[in-house]
Amino acid sequence: MRLQDKIALITGAAAGMGRATALTFAREGATVVLADIEDTGPVAAEIHATGGSAQAVRLDVGDEQAWEEVVAGVLERHRRLDVLVNNAGISGTFDPDITSTVHFDRMMRVNARGTFLGIKHGSAAMSRSGGGAIVNMSSTSASIGQFGMHMGYGATKAAIRSMTRTAAAQTAADGIRVNAVAPGMLPPMQTSRGSADPAWRAAQIDGVPMKRGGEVQEVADVVLFLACAESSYVTGVEILVDGGQTAV
Repeated sequence: MRLQDKIALITGAAAGMGRATALTFAREGATVVLADIEDTGPVAAEIHATGGSAQAVRLDVGDEQAWEEVVAGVLERHRRLDVLVNNAGISGTFDPDITSTVHFDRMMRVNARGTFLGIKHGSAAMSRSGGGAIVNMSSTSASIGQFGMHMGYGATKAAIRSMTRTAAAQTAADGIRVNAVAPGMLPPMQTSRGSADPAWRAAQIDGVPMKRGGEVQEVADVVLFLACAESSYVTGVEILVDGGQTAV
């Protein structure tokens, strides 16, 4: 098992990529702390049902005091933190106004500030226990414009990519690796504006060389690679999981 006896904290673990990553980590032997502003109890129950170890905690990633309390709780209970996955995030696809200031501020708080706080408090905990791995969730939206997407979303993901590189350089001496995963078109994106239109959907898929959307498990598998010892000499990178979308 690639994460046997590791302690992993995953944000945004109630659904989607966070849930898939949590289930994958648990199968690989990790004790998983499931953090989300939503209830992660059902995901913890799934893990317990298969003999895994999980703990559900509530976390508003934009709240620094909440981060301090969650990380302190992990250290008190488990004595260390080995892996942090900064997965929590929101998109702007629910808002027909791609210039909404309200949603811009909300995305900045959750996506950019949330990841910053995770790196800050996660790396501090890891430095006291010999190092670890941090995996941040970026997006192809950091590199390309996308119709129907709030313009602030790509900005937050570009910020995450930049923070990943800077944090990797600054924490390497403490035995901490910091990397990012940048997914392309995944099932959650089907809620975006125009996605109910088959023609719109077909046009999006046509822009992907592999001619299909991705699956959350395909992202979770890359997160696992970056979290485990197989990537022990990998830090400061962003791995695209996009079916070749950004290659053309």
